[in-house]
Formats: sequence, structure tokens, C-alpha cells
Amino acid sequence: MGSSEPGFEDFLHDKKRARNPFVPVGAIITAGVLTAGLISFRRGNSQLGQKLMRARVVVQGATVALMVGTAYYSGDNPWQKK
Repeated sequence: MGSSEPGFEDFLHDKKRARNPFVPVGAIITAGVLTAGLISFRRGNSQLGQKLMRARVVVQGATVALMVGTAYYSGDNPWQKK
């Protein structure tokens, strides 16, 4: 087809995304705390496992906040009217 409309691939390649280096670090820390918590539960240390699960929620929330903040700062706010 001789369509002049840009395709989905063109949209992905043309869009410049802001990257925050702390987001992957937060994801790795979240995965590490989750793994440690699951190991603690499996070994029978439920008190430590519960603390680690709470820490995971905090780290995961901070990671999501970084992603949203980076998107908002770079102008990728989907709620903002154009």
C-alpha cells in the first residue's frame, strides 16, 4: 500500500524517551528484596520475611514514582491536554 501515514514502528523510532538511570537500579533492588523475602519465608523466618516484603513495597513505590516523575519532567504526561 502506498499510504503516507506513519506506521507504529515509525512512531517508536521517532519518539525520544528520557531515561532515568535510577529506574533499573530500583528494579534490581526490588527483585533482590523480593527474592530475599521469599527465601526467608521458605526457611521459616516469617518475621524477617514480612519486614522484607514491606521494604519491597517501599522500594517498588519509589521506582514507580521515579518512572512517573521522569515521564512528567520530560513532557510525556498522558493526562496533559495538547
